[in-house]
Amino acid sequence: MRFRFLWFAAIVLAVGNSCNSNVKTATAKKDFLAEDLDTTVSPVTDFFDYANGGWIKRNPIPADQSGWGIGNLVIEENLKRLREISEKAAGAHVAKGSSEQKIGDFWSAAMDSTKIEQNGLKPLQPYFDKINSIADVRSLVSTVADLKKIGSFTLFSDFVAQDDKNSDVMTYKLWQGGIGLPEREYYFKNDSATINIRNEYINYITKVLTMAGDDSIKANESAKNILKLETRLAQASRKLEDLRDPYRNYNKMAISDLPKMSSTIDWTNYLGITGVAHIDSVVVGQPEFFSALNTVLTTSPINDWKTYVKFNLINDFAGSLPERFGLAAFNFSRLFSGAKERRPRWKRVIAAEENSMGELLGQLYVKEFFTETAKKRYSDMVEAIREALKARISKLTWMSDSTKQKAYVKLAAMKKKVGYPDKWKDFSAMNIGTGSYVQNSINANLWWHNYNMNKLGKPVDRDEWDMTPQTYNAYYNSSNNEIVLPAGIFTVPGYKDEELDDALVYGYAGASTIGHEMTHGFDDEGRQYDAKGNLVSWWTPKDEAEFKKRADVIIRQFNEYEPVPGYHINGKATTGENIADLGGILLGIEAFKKTEQYKKGEKISRLTPMQRYFLGYALGWLGQIREEQLRSRLLTDVHSPAKYRVNGPFVDVDEFYTTFNVKPGDKMYRPDSLRVRIW
Repeated sequence: MRFRFLWFAAIVLAVGNSCNSNVKTATAKKDFLAEDLDTTVSPVTDFFDYANGGWIKRNPIPADQSGWGIGNLVIEENLKRLREISEKAAGAHVAKGSSEQKIGDFWSAAMDSTKIEQNGLKPLQPYFDKINSIADVRSLVSTVADLKKIGSFTLFSDFVAQDDKNSDVMTYKLWQGGIGLPEREYYFKNDSATINIRNEYINYITKVLTMAGDDSIKANESAKNILKLETRLAQASRKLEDLRDPYRNYNKMAISDLPKMSSTIDWTNYLGITGVAHIDSVVVGQPEFFSALNTVLTTSPINDWKTYVKFNLINDFAGSLPERFGLAAFNFSRLFSGAKERRPRWKRVIAAEENSMGELLGQLYVKEFFTETAKKRYSDMVEAIREALKARISKLTWMSDSTKQKAYVKLAAMKKKVGYPDKWKDFSAMNIGTGSYVQNSINANLWWHNYNMNKLGKPVDRDEWDMTPQTYNAYYNSSNNEIVLPAGIFTVPGYKDEELDDALVYGYAGASTIGHEMTHGFDDEGRQYDAKGNLVSWWTPKDEAEFKKRADVIIRQFNEYEPVPGYHINGKATTGENIADLGGILLGIEAFKKTEQYKKGEKISRLTPMQRYFLGYALGWLGQIREEQLRSRLLTDVHSPAKYRVNGPFVDVDEFYTTFNVKPGDKMYRPDSLRVRIW
């Protein structure tokens, strides 16, 4: 998946026909590539700072943000658009059950802070009663199953997805989980920042339980016990990088054999409550986690489990509860985001609305803000990048012809989804009203739970989207062998497509999004899936060994980077994204070289076409991030920080050296023997 921390390489409308755009129009407005430069920094010393430093100096991070970049401007514009849609729907007085009614009522209930305060915790009382009635492990697991259906997840993770080895079938997966901190390493690192987070986690749990009516001393003791309990779950969890091996994390098991892995859990009862049906086997990601969970369940006091479940229920709905709960959650989250202020209510409500019924919003969004013309133009650019990848594969010296032929088949079969779905989900069964924000959230979560469980035993819908049209992101789905590019990424505030030259567009869009996602089909994970999306080996042993040898080079390269003292990039965990970044840049170059702008070689703002290409790519990562957020992402994210997604792959690209005259001794120089050569 292509992900950026609030700054995504915003893609211009109609990029597919950008090779026909008039380059001279780039001067109609200020040339932001030139405006954003920090000329006090040499491109051969730190290209990211050179390309983006001018903008960064002029644009400090707002108090309610953990980072700020060009993508934030796009996000802010989309938030305003979605607010207009929601407010219009709220005042429309349309028939119950319509999209506008659900959007409008969700918005109205969520914005009614007076009613939210009056309701207090009453909407959760039926679930508190269930928790209070827990007497043993069986009733604990039953309650956990009930609460998962409404959106409160504890003990472990479970979900419905395509079977990795048979992509035509939907399967049920059991996965490690149950911890409240973002990643297992937070339970074990002993630097001062992480120790402080664990201490503040105890304080946060204590505060939540106290606000819910528990005695403060008892609440503090419960918080300490919850941390101990979660630490045991974290100890049994695999590290982030170990979750990247699709074979090791695929363990098919008959449902009748689940008790052999974890006998304390009544799996028949749990699966029945959850709604798992029409299957006789499941895929277990990490069997050792469930074996360890079996021990933790039997050796931890039942009262610790009860307060653990109660805290998680309140925490999971904190955003729709009275202000004191939302504020407490925000104050704790600041340790990870670094934000100084909480976002205004209307922005928080739009985020919740997106999570609950984003595709309903998307239907209205694309009617107003995305055209069929833009969809076609963007589709055309996908084909240009596809041809570039095919050409690069044909020239590989380390891959045999037999593997190349299968790679061609996979590339040709790769499906593109652009803008918005051809078929929308049916939300008619989702019950939304104006009575309670919490109840609307519960009803939406329950709808999604049932929607996903109902996929079991049915054919895979390969036309479904996992992102909404207005989402500011994109992804590659290995099980469908597809790239998905929502309409939201096409927004560029203040500029029209014809005002942007090809060089910028091919770096900004062709490389960092289309090429990036396409390369995911051939990264360390994606390459293990065939043209139909099945986890099966289609490489010769020699070719596979050659790929791994080259992937090890990029792992070692990124392991060297230390964005925060004591916090290195995890080269193994970020392998796929780093390969996709590098691949995208190389594919963008191949496609750009076929344009008239490149062939003419005319300068804009004293920058050559190829210089503008590299600056266009860097523009997509323009922004800055608070240290708290950076530390968190170094522990939890499979993407490298923005700066290293520019400087990191650039040092492996030969054209970068010739374009900016990089020589031995320059900080951006990397000896040829150490440069990554994969795609």
